[in-house]
Amino acid sequence: SLPPSQAAGATKLLLLARQHFCTFSPDIVLSCSGCGFCPAAQRDPMSMERANLLNMAKLSIKGLIESALSFGRTLDSDYPPLQQFFVVMEHCLKHGLKVKKSFLGFNKSLWGPLELVEKLCPEAAEISASVRDLPGLKTPLGRARAWLRLALMQKRLADYLRLLITRKDLLSDFYENSALMLEEEGAVIVGLLVGLNVIDANLCVKGEDLDSQVGVIDFSMYLKNDIDDYRSDESQIASILDQKNYLAIAKNNIIKLQEENQQLRGENSLILQKTQEHFEVTQGDASVERDAYKQSRQGLDEMYNEAQRQLKDECQLRQDVENELVCQMSMKQEMDLAMKLLEKDIHEKQDTLIGLRHQLDEVKVINVEMYQKMQSSDDEMKKKNDVITRLEEKTNQITATMKQLEQRLQEAERHRTSAEEGTRRFKLDFANKADSLIPLTLSLVCYLCCVCVYIRLWCPFSQQLETDLKIEREWRQTLQNDLDRERDTVAQLSTEALQINGLKKEFHRLHDENIQLKMICEDQEQALEELGSKLSEYSYCVVLLQGGQVWLKDKEASHCKLCEKEFSISRRKHHCRNCGEIFCNSCSDNELPLPASPKPVRVCDTCHALLLQRCSSNPT
Repeated sequence: SLPPSQAAGATKLLLLARQHFCTFSPDIVLSCSGCGFCPAAQRDPMSMERANLLNMAKLSIKGLIESALSFGRTLDSDYPPLQQFFVVMEHCLKHGLKVKKSFLGFNKSLWGPLELVEKLCPEAAEISASVRDLPGLKTPLGRARAWLRLALMQKRLADYLRLLITRKDLLSDFYENSALMLEEEGAVIVGLLVGLNVIDANLCVKGEDLDSQVGVIDFSMYLKNDIDDYRSDESQIASILDQKNYLAIAKNNIIKLQEENQQLRGENSLILQKTQEHFEVTQGDASVERDAYKQSRQGLDEMYNEAQRQLKDECQLRQDVENELVCQMSMKQEMDLAMKLLEKDIHEKQDTLIGLRHQLDEVKVINVEMYQKMQSSDDEMKKKNDVITRLEEKTNQITATMKQLEQRLQEAERHRTSAEEGTRRFKLDFANKADSLIPLTLSLVCYLCCVCVYIRLWCPFSQQLETDLKIEREWRQTLQNDLDRERDTVAQLSTEALQINGLKKEFHRLHDENIQLKMICEDQEQALEELGSKLSEYSYCVVLLQGGQVWLKDKEASHCKLCEKEFSISRRKHHCRNCGEIFCNSCSDNELPLPASPKPVRVCDTCHALLLQRCSSNPT
């Protein structure tokens, strides 16, 4: 039973409240039945959800800041507005999240996009590492909730999310095209999160069961505030109706002000006319001044063009000078680099030359040893040849003696054979005669007499024959023993002859090796001569580059300048680094540092004494 004016005002307030509530959350939007004021009736569902989440984020952030400031101390995990804030942020981050396929099925994970912050901001790596090290977290959702709490405690939540929403190319892998994080509402929410930096929170992440929490938004605290606002609006309507009379009085005052405005307009038209006349006069003066300005401007333009041309010429000249300076600097750098490379090459060549000299010394020592071995082998060969000659002569003598002994043995054999034949004949004759004497007993005496005579005549000759035979046997035994000894000597000499043949082969092998070593030595000496000439040329170039004394060429010197001995393969050429002349090793085995070379280098005896005298006279 309200008056018509108050009833109309109440109806408008109810419609405004319903519009306000429809914008707050998706639940109220679903209960809306075509009120006409709801934005969702004019947009697509994704836009409606983004608008609802934006309003909820505004309410939760505003309520959290106001309650935290009135609370007056550090917030903990049990504070209800803080819990609702995390639930709202979780819904905002989940909006438009793509479904990922895994072995366990399809799920939406907040931890994927939040892990990108670690790559965009190295300072967030500490939070990510702490979240991964928490023992009670088993799901990606729990890790994302822990990450939000740690970022809020660090007061960097707004900064991290701002970096995340700027990289929409990375977020497109996790969100749909119309997701809140990819639209303007995400940027608005990130801007609202900056106000949370005034809040101090001390949250115990380890003690909470973040994996199994249910993220449900509690609208009771926000709806309560909206009812209070509605009641305050009713009181404001009463005050508006009381001020109706004041508006009528204000209308009369407005009419008076309109009349005064008419008068002021008339005065303004007079002032405008006078100003127009003054403007025409001023315009004529300005045209004259403009002509004068144009003439002066033309002269100034010519001066400016001339100055600009001179400036361009100077800039071009400066550019040419700078280019020339750059070229000179590059040439200087190249020269320095060439000097360093040349010095390095010279040092390497000197090291190579030293190594080759050591090898040459070793080859010379080997040659001396081989020559000594060759001489000793020649001496032994001569001795062996003499022994072989003597043995051959002795062998020839023994062979001749053996031939003589064989001839004498043959003669003795013939004598023995003839003696045995005579004895056999005598026995046969004696047997025949004895047989003939048996029947002839009469003639036995005569026969015996004859036999006695015969025996008397034959006995001396037989004894002599036996004696000769015995002597012949002894001589034959002696010759046999001598022959055995000679055979042993011949065998020993044959063995020595075989050894001598082996020594001959060894001598020929050593001779061939000596020839090869001589050829290698000659090649190395030739290489050393070439290296020496090249090293002299390099040293000459170094001296010329360093501005030192000019060296004498190797071809121009054949004798040492100090001792005047002729150079050879054993007596090498050496340059004095101070005077540049060529000396032998004994006359230039001194080393002193020079101004062109801080390291000690070779100098001759004369320069050595002169430099020492200078150093003693000038100790500085």
